[in-house]
Amino acid sequence: MLQIDELRSTSLQTLVENRTTYSMESLELNLFETHESADAVDLQFDQPVLASMIRGRKIMHLREEPGFAFLPGESILLPANERMVIDFPDATERQPTKCLALAIDENEVASVLRLMNERRPRADGSEWSASDYNFHFTQQPAITQLLQRLVFLCAEGHPSKDLFVHMHLRELLIRIMQSESRQYHLRSAGDRATRSPLDAVITYVRNHLDEKLTVAQLSRIACMSESGFYRAFRNELDCSPVEFINSERLKLAASLLLDPQRSIREIALRCGFNSVSYFTRIFGEHFGSTPGAYQEEQVTLSFPNTDDK
Repeated sequence: MLQIDELRSTSLQTLVENRTTYSMESLELNLFETHESADAVDLQFDQPVLASMIRGRKIMHLREEPGFAFLPGESILLPANERMVIDFPDATERQPTKCLALAIDENEVASVLRLMNERRPRADGSEWSASDYNFHFTQQPAITQLLQRLVFLCAEGHPSKDLFVHMHLRELLIRIMQSESRQYHLRSAGDRATRSPLDAVITYVRNHLDEKLTVAQLSRIACMSESGFYRAFRNELDCSPVEFINSERLKLAASLLLDPQRSIREIALRCGFNSVSYFTRIFGEHFGSTPGAYQEEQVTLSFPNTDDK
């Protein structure tokens, strides 16, 4: 979770979305604090903006979509001039809601897009481009660390901080683009499997999780060399093919564990793990509990004990 101890808030001018601003060459960092509940608060930037929740909860209304909870550890990337309508159902003087918003120079976004298209072109020949929709995502640790570093740099008095901010902002934008690309591929792979080599691979993996899957095999499906396939996959999905396979297997395992009639061994084999001990280890690393404990917990949640005591 983001820490903002380095940022000194301005004295309260308003109890709703009180704003502290740090202006840099390539971005403007805004800290918003709300100290009382409020509804339908309008907010808009004339530049692309990355909003990141720090404390509390907002209900965000974007375009014609239903409102959704915006929580700590989450961010939203919005295009320029995107109107936000925000509710603050829980904010109080003792528990204010806090959010960061990075308004980013559009020239910087364009520069990073040119860099990506020159050095990391997409596998299907399409170009990296700025989103015209709102990308809501849970921050990966690397993105949280970069945001934390930008908070520190904006508050620091170092004479070269604009240069430092510029370098970290570029990395942040690249990582967000890759996260967005990953989400897009995962969401639309089935529809694009005949048009995109990576989506064909994703679809194949999802349909053959109980089989042995190798990078050599998947690179043939993508009609690429092994090294070219690995680079393209990592570039657009922000993980290696093996990491993706294990992630999909673990998601399937978690869903199968909801059935108390299935044994751990049966689920491990169905998900492509020939070793129950290996399955147990990586499941524990990912979910924080053994498959057996996870299954028991999910069964308890689904069928709570309602016997009178």
